[in-house]
Amino acid sequence: MDQNYQQNPSLQQPPLTPPKNWLVESILVTILCCLPFGIAGIVFASQVNTKYAAGDYNGALQASKDAGKWTKIGFWIGIGWIILSVIWVVFVIGVAAFTTRFGHY
Repeated sequence: MDQNYQQNPSLQQPPLTPPKNWLVESILVTILCCLPFGIAGIVFASQVNTKYAAGDYNGALQASKDAGKWTKIGFWIGIGWIILSVIWVVFVIGVAAFTTRFGHY
């Protein structure tokens, strides 16, 4: 009696290390850059370790990708907002200096 033992690819053991959870980065983006996208990042980041511990490696990997996506979006929108704010302040100061110097009210 010859039995062929083939390993089912869907039953493979997940890697020993869980995917990156992005929690610290999401919290920093929430505090320093962009609140709504940072909160979305925190929600997905909090799911990574839970899903990994439950044995759902693919779910943990997807949650990690989503957390990274929202954290990066929040970071770049925050950076863009800061740059636009600096440009606006420089413009307003320039207009104020111009009108003060040349007496146009």
